[in-house]
Amino acid sequence: MFGYTEEQISQFGLTVGVTAFMVYMVFIILQLARESKAGRFGTFVLLLGLGVGLIGFAAKGLIKYFLAGVGD
Repeated sequence: MFGYTEEQISQFGLTVGVTAFMVYMVFIILQLARESKAGRFGTFVLLLGLGVGLIGFAAKGLIKYFLAGVGD
């Protein structure tokens, strides 16, 4: 499609699509904190508790990137 292979389209969807979804999830967490009047500490706890999965996903990508560079 448009001169791109299936692998290139999948990689683009994974990087851009999942990144956009992660940014949207942060927006949802902040909106939840605002509507519940959580305050600064409550917002921090929400971001910490619900954002750990997002941080783990990003860390996995970085770890894979650096380990791939070591083996080459």
